[in-house]
Amino acid sequence: MLMRELSKIVTGIEPSGIRKFFDIVMEMKDAVSLGVGEPDFDTPWPIREEGIYSLERGRTFYTSNAGLAELRAEIAKYISRLIGVDYAPEEEVIVTVGGSEGIDLAVRTLMNPGDEMIIPQPSFVCYEPVCRLAGGQPVIIDLKEGDDFKLRPEQVERAITDKTKVLLLTFPNNPTGSIMTREELLPIAELCIKHDLYVISDEIYAELTYGGKHVSIAALPGMRERTVVINGFSKAFAMTGWRLGFVCAPSFMAEHMYKVHQFGIMCAPTNAQYAAVVALRDCMRDVEKMVREYNRRRLYLINRLRRMGIDCFEPFGAFYVFPSIRRFGLISEEFATRLLMEQKVAVVPGTAFGRCGEGYLRISYAYSLADLKEALDRMEAFVKGL
Repeated sequence: MLMRELSKIVTGIEPSGIRKFFDIVMEMKDAVSLGVGEPDFDTPWPIREEGIYSLERGRTFYTSNAGLAELRAEIAKYISRLIGVDYAPEEEVIVTVGGSEGIDLAVRTLMNPGDEMIIPQPSFVCYEPVCRLAGGQPVIIDLKEGDDFKLRPEQVERAITDKTKVLLLTFPNNPTGSIMTREELLPIAELCIKHDLYVISDEIYAELTYGGKHVSIAALPGMRERTVVINGFSKAFAMTGWRLGFVCAPSFMAEHMYKVHQFGIMCAPTNAQYAAVVALRDCMRDVEKMVREYNRRRLYLINRLRRMGIDCFEPFGAFYVFPSIRRFGLISEEFATRLLMEQKVAVVPGTAFGRCGEGYLRISYAYSLADLKEALDRMEAFVKGL
């Protein structure tokens, strides 16, 4: 039977390179995965307790489309403390189904078909596909290890054309762990103002910064009114399965993002929203404890990799390292596949995060020290065999 063809945009998008390895590991006995960016900590008990309590009280109905008023007020206070920018909870905060929905809302609201969005890579796998789904044209900037995987203003200026509409920022960065300081963001902010660009700043790892406080471009002069800040509860609060994020944006943007959210999602999960109120009010010490433990793991992982002769840039954010495996003469896909099949250790090829990720691996340290030790012992045996 003849059928009309499916969407060329959708069929032309490649599936996630992260999920491929994760799906194999799920079926492999005795495998150790360092591939998924999911905290191994249980969600702090007060958050779980509130989630349970909300169900017991029958709080199983829709909330307002933008989210519980109580939660939006707590988010506004939290963001003010975190990045020093004030948002009106009733007009400029939307509770989303994870940070990923927030990215989609922002891109679809800001982009017209044919508009260009500058995307630094290596970066999270969804940015480029979401841009294409909105009819936009991704313009890729290759971040370099020699620059500590930071975005340089001269790279941005070279990428700008008369069609450029949006700059995507993703710091602390997944997969490299790179961060940007205020001094490094200032000239980029000046370019955005000069060329009248919007910015989507994905700050889901903002709490996971080691050795200094996270800086948001939205906090710089002239940038609040042109920036959408994306954040959420998955990483810092160990709430991945609760599927809860949020966007903060000027009201003239937020009112239109709200429409996309309203028609596509209705509202984020109700019991997760009640639990998130408790997270923001009562669980910041739990976040601090988790960050201290991630830092221990970060230092252990870097040390072990360097001892086995693997070059590794030192990350100062998120919970990933992005070591170079070029000296072994294998492409990233081959190295990761052989490591999985020969030693049952799953990592992600750098190419899952963009073509410039070739020659690198992403290794997550959102796992226990025991798992890290076992995986690195196996990886060391694999490397010696090479």
